[in-house]
This record gives sequence, structure tokens and C-alpha cells, in this order.
Amino acid sequence: MVIAGREREARMQHLIDQMRRAQFGQRSEKLSPDQLALALDDLDVARAELLALGEQADNAAARTGSKRTRKAPNGERGSLPAHLPRIEIVIPPAETECPCCGGALHVIDEDRASRLDTIPVPYRVVVTVRPKLACRTCSDGVFQAPAAKHIVPGGLPTEDLIADVVVKKYADHTPFYRQAQALRRYGIEIDRGTMCNWAGRSAAQLRRISDRMKNDLLSGPKVFADETTAKVLAPGTGKTKQGYLWAIASDNRPHGGTDPPAVVYTYMPGRGKVWADKLLG
Repeated sequence: MVIAGREREARMQHLIDQMRRAQFGQRSEKLSPDQLALALDDLDVARAELLALGEQADNAAARTGSKRTRKAPNGERGSLPAHLPRIEIVIPPAETECPCCGGALHVIDEDRASRLDTIPVPYRVVVTVRPKLACRTCSDGVFQAPAAKHIVPGGLPTEDLIADVVVKKYADHTPFYRQAQALRRYGIEIDRGTMCNWAGRSAAQLRRISDRMKNDLLSGPKVFADETTAKVLAPGTGKTKQGYLWAIASDNRPHGGTDPPAVVYTYMPGRGKVWADKLLG
């Protein structure tokens, strides 16, 4: 226990030193924003670990009757969204009869505690069966339902899996190689190149929706446009260059409009008039 305590103290001191260098150190010693965020995470994790160890010690002391259990401050209780499904688990007491008179006990009140839960990703295999039917009497023709069309024809993934991969990549910023590592824990071998193919094919399908949204926006009574910088790879140079993400949007709800709001993003190499003309027509 003494050694573990010293290790925790040394870890905390290391994190504190990192914080001091980030704030007061020389320019060469200062942490980047990403490194600072990681250090802050480590500091919070270490603090939570020490708090949990203190709670364990208090609980052990309470069981022996030597010390009153300390109620740790709970800053993790937040409001949970109403749309989440609720599963109630009722834990009745062991006693069902009154120890004094033997009468049946009945509920007079209850304590309720809500906790956020998750179900681990249940990867599964969807087997599609298309039976072939024929008549035993005339033996004239074989009947079978046509094969469904998919984003990856004859490929491995369902559309749900492709959507999950794409959302993790572009919304959650999880690179394909890290997703491949996560799949490998389930014994599933899919390399990043395969995921790139899935993402490209899904982009081709989603383009139909984005083109339709863009046409609807440009045909409306008014449209808002703006651009922001974006670093993109410069092929053949090993460096990045500055590009622009243009957004065209419309929201007429504050002015009594009934159409839903919409926004479409388009990459352009520049921000000049030529690119605005190309985007807006």
C-alpha cells in the first residue's frame, strides 16, 4: 500500500509539473493545445482514482464500525434525455413479513436512481436467403425474388455497418485504422483500404441527396453563403494547403416560413468571385 501510494503521488507530481510547464515554461517547453488537453484528462483521471480509493477505504472502515462512511460529492448526476428507453430494475427487500406481528409488508415509498447504460456493439451476420420455387406438376419455370441492390454490390457490409463506419470517421473523428483495430477485438478482419472503398461508395450515393438539397436551396427566395478555411493535402508535396469549405444555408422559420432549414457544404480551392459564381450560378 505504501508503494502504491508513492506511485500515485509521483504520478500526480508529474502531471502538476506538466501543467506548470504549459503555463509558465519557455516557448519550447509549452504544450500544444492537444497535449494540454491530454494532460488535463490524465490529471482528472488521477484525481478520480484517488477519490475512489478514498471511498473504498471509508467503506471498509464503515464495515468494521471504526469510522462513519463519508458521502462523496456526486458531480456526475445530470439530466438524461427523455427519448432514451428506460429499463426499471426493482430490488425488493429480503423481508416480506413484519418481524413484529407477521403481517404482510406493503410499499409506502421508494427511492429511484437513474444511471446511463450502454449495450456493447453487437456485430452480427445477416444471412439473406432467396428460395427458388418451381411447380411439381408442369415444371415450367423457376421463380425467385431478385437480389436486393446494395451500396457495395456483392460486398460484405450492410448499409447499417457502412453508416456506422462513416459516422465514426467524419463525425467522431475516428480514423479507419483505429476502427479496424476495434473490429479486430471481435475477431473481424477488415482493413482501412476496404473501409475507404465503403466510404467512397456511400459518398456517391449521398451525393444525390446533397445535390437535391443544393438545388432546393438555390431555388428558394433567399440564401445565405459563407466560407471557412480548411487544411487539405497537397498531392505530391507531402504538405497541406489552404482550401475553403463553402456553406449555403436557408432558414425562413423566423420570418414565418414553413420549409425546414437546410445547409449544404461544398469544398472550393478559393474564396474569390470565380468560386462563388461556380457554387451559386
